[in-house]
Order: sequence, then structure tokens, then C-alpha cells
Amino acid sequence: MTNTQTRKADHLRICLEDDVQFRNLTNGLDKYRFEHSCLPELDLSDVDLSTKFLDKRLCSPVLISSMTGGTEQAKMINCRLAVAAQKYGLAMGVGSQRIAVENPDVAHTFAVRSLAPDAVLCANLGAIQLNYTYGIEQCLRVVDILEADALILHLNPLQECIQPHGDTNFKGLLTKIEQLCHQIDVPVIAKEVGNGISATMATKLIDAGVAVIDVAGAGGTSWAKVESERAENNLQRRLGKTFADWGISTADCIVQIREQYSNLPLIASGGLRNGMEIAKAIALGADLAGLAFPFLQAAAESEEALDELIELLIAEIKTVLFCTGNANLAELKRSQSLLKIK
Repeated sequence: MTNTQTRKADHLRICLEDDVQFRNLTNGLDKYRFEHSCLPELDLSDVDLSTKFLDKRLCSPVLISSMTGGTEQAKMINCRLAVAAQKYGLAMGVGSQRIAVENPDVAHTFAVRSLAPDAVLCANLGAIQLNYTYGIEQCLRVVDILEADALILHLNPLQECIQPHGDTNFKGLLTKIEQLCHQIDVPVIAKEVGNGISATMATKLIDAGVAVIDVAGAGGTSWAKVESERAENNLQRRLGKTFADWGISTADCIVQIREQYSNLPLIASGGLRNGMEIAKAIALGADLAGLAFPFLQAAAESEEALDELIELLIAEIKTVLFCTGNANLAELKRSQSLLKIK
């Protein structure tokens, strides 16, 4: 097993077995509540969760966020997730495909288009790799492996600081991102990994040509904690613990960015754990809501557990819309049903 494969296997194991969630900082959605409508004037069966994203129709505004790839366990998880994405009309991102560039023999662990012919599928690379010899060729390769509708460039400076032998030269990276955005023929999604994207940084990324922002805010899995568990020395271990609760909450990211950009395709992820939180994120202005850890847990367990999770999420979102008197997602966004707790 290569160093990268070992790291991916470690990440899966740690996320599933250890407590690596944010402890003190929440996703910020707990600061909001919905105003209940005792007479919604709706038939629950008429509530419509469908939406469009990257010119494809989704049955609900849910993204299976990027998680894994490169190992046999990861392949099993990705296949189960892809089948579910197709079955329920969801979007899906895969984990970082750097490992498939380094070792083409593991590319098959990401190649799930045949299982999800109609789903929105997003390829994924660390943006930092553009500063470490990667260019348009490698980006096109990962898009081709997945037959992807978009390319996620993930931004993870804190994780790289703590990760053993991390890639920490972020100098001039924005220029490289801009060059790529103008060269590649699929939309580029900029995504954090759990520490958030501010409105200021979103502006820089949009000006560079990024088409979609996935805020991936604080409040869920802490990659500082994950890397602390993998640390090779005491300094890395303690550094990861110090920064375990670092970042901008998901709710704050959504509000900040949506205030500045009314039409920008915006994904909310980072610590979302149920359908009510998905509905809150949509009401705040997100177009899609991404979840990783709940899908990882369910997919690692069984296909049945994954189906149960998705059906529950859909029922929860529908119940929010019904009990706030909103027939669809556009109405929810306009409704002022979401109140900030004072």
C-alpha cells in the first residue's frame, strides 16, 4: 500500500472509529429556528423538493459530500453512495483523486458513473497540488475517471499544516486556480474541508473564475483532530488539538456570501446532520446542502442503512416545508420562515 493509500485508509478508520467532531464550535444553525405554521394550506404529497444544479435536475437539494477513494473499502463505499445518488436523485462528490493520479491502478475505486448515469458527479483534487507539479492534464484526468459534471478544488491549509509531511506552499495558488478555471471545460467548485470560506475569500475565488462555492464550514468533522490522531510526533499531536475548533461556522459562511452574491450557486456543508439543518441552510440562502459523516457511517454499514438515512433526510426536509407552509424550495427561501434566536 502506498503512503497516500495508507493515509486514506487511516482517514476512513479515524472518522468512523474516533471522536473527531468539533466540540465547542457548532455549525451555527442552532442559532436559528423555524416559525411553525398551524395551517399550512398544503397537501404534504404536493411538497416538491426538486431543484436544478449544474443544468441537471435533482430530486432533493442534497449533496453526498466528498469523502474517500483509493482503497477497496473506499471503493465499496463509493459504489454504495453512487447507487443511492442515482436512486434518490442526489448529487455526489468523491474524495481527493490525487491517489488515482499517482497510482492509476486505483482509479477504479472512483469510477462510479456507470452506477449513477443521471446523477451530478463531482471530481475532486486538492487545490494545493497546482503548486506541486499538477496542471490541466491531471485535472482533466480526474474529471475523465469520473465522467464528472464539475471539478471540486478543495482548500485545506489547516489540515496541511498539521498533516505529517503536508503540502504547505500556498503562495501564488490563486493565480494557478485562475489559469485552470480558464482552461478546463467543466465548472470549478471551490470547497473548504471544514474550516469555512469567508465572503472575502469567496470574492477572490469568484473573480478567479470559480463557478460554485461550497463553504464547508466549521461544526462537523475536524480535520485538525483527524490529523492529530495520525501525528508522528508530539508537536503535531498538540497542534491538531489546539486547532480542533478552528474555523468559520457554516451558517455564518452562508449568510456572509449570500449577502454579497444573490445568484451564485452556493453549497452549504460542514456539520449538517439532519434534514432540519438542511432546510435551515437552504432557507439561509444555500442551493444545495452537503453531508459527509452521516453518509459515511451509513454506507460503511449497509445499503439498507444508506436508504434509511436518505429517506429520513427527505422526510425531514418535507416536514419542515409543510409545517412552515412552503410548497417548494424557492418558497422556503422567500418565506422569512427562519428566525434568528435572540
